[in-house]
Amino acid sequence: MDYKAAFKSAVARVRDEGRYRVFADLHRHCGEFPKARWTNADGIASDVVVWCSNDYLGQGQNPDVIAAMHEAIDAAGSGSGGTRNISGTTSYHVTLERELSDLHGKPASLLFTSGYVANEAALSTLTKILPGLIIFSDALNHASMIAGIRNGGGERHIFRHNDLAHLEQLLAAAPPQAPKLIAFESVYSMDGDIADLAGTIALAKAYGALTYLDEVHAVGLYGARGAGVAERDGVMGEIDIIEGTLGKAFGVMGGYISADEDLIDAVRLHAAGFIFTTSLPPALAAGAAASIRYLKTHPELRTRHQERAASLKARFKAAGLPVMPSVSHIVPVLVGDPVHCKLISDLLLADHGVYVQPINYPTVPRGTERLRFTPTPFHTDEMMDRLVEAMNTLWTRCNVKRHGVAA
Repeated sequence: MDYKAAFKSAVARVRDEGRYRVFADLHRHCGEFPKARWTNADGIASDVVVWCSNDYLGQGQNPDVIAAMHEAIDAAGSGSGGTRNISGTTSYHVTLERELSDLHGKPASLLFTSGYVANEAALSTLTKILPGLIIFSDALNHASMIAGIRNGGGERHIFRHNDLAHLEQLLAAAPPQAPKLIAFESVYSMDGDIADLAGTIALAKAYGALTYLDEVHAVGLYGARGAGVAERDGVMGEIDIIEGTLGKAFGVMGGYISADEDLIDAVRLHAAGFIFTTSLPPALAAGAAASIRYLKTHPELRTRHQERAASLKARFKAAGLPVMPSVSHIVPVLVGDPVHCKLISDLLLADHGVYVQPINYPTVPRGTERLRFTPTPFHTDEMMDRLVEAMNTLWTRCNVKRHGVAA
């Protein structure tokens, strides 16, 4: 077999569809978020404003977080030295898991190296711990959840996105005595919609199912202390398993689950994605713990964050740009074509100093290609004015449809 040709062909197919991805070479300047320095393919550097960061609250440059990480490096060195079972559990990991349990009001928590690993490892392991487990998964669940459910090898059913009537149909058709689990997200990061948590919990109770809630795009951002949508909606205690990330609103890296002590212990003892992976460096654990503590007591950041998102949506709508419906901090603008989507993204970066990544298939369905903006508390009115002006210019230049999407 001509292996090289096969690889070239795989890349060529993506290029032909206009979906070829190019990484933006960015240098973040500490203390100047969301500004950065971009180096193009010719090696020329210029200043840009980042509009697509998942560091939603700028915690990656919070002085408290940075100080905690410096202190941990000075005290413990760079790496953890092993897996959690073999010398890789430090006081920093223990402290962080306690902070997470306190945040979510759960007896126990378990750290993973990323949110992706947390979902894949936890969901695949639950299928093995609970023989005959049937998992009911929202159609728009993240790839990591889909991977975990598939890798568990158990029976699974997909319900239409946020369609509780369809979910109930599937639950009612399942054997009454079979163990069941409903896997869903709170904030869906591409469309910006939010699940009906109370309604899902009610169905879970009616049909004897566990609930597994991915709060990756909500932790730090919603609720009185930043525990997520479940805290905001007053149902956190009724969710069986909460999964989150440390790499978005908390500004560091890592993932976790919080739940009952016995469930956490069972996953800890059986999940290959936990057992055989070197643990997070102490500095990351220290920084994450500091970030969680900070956000528990600074709700004004969350208030400002929501205001900034609402302001950007209003500005896009006023300019006649097709901002998609969103009830969260996510601000998606429909382009509807992969080539145009990448072209506008490239022109925004090269000509206007605006960095927003094109979102194409397979991240979103074909025909719904979009630019996904994530304004932070640190994006100013002036930045928004410049962005809208640039978008207005390019929408006309590239002849992209303006209307047809309700705001």
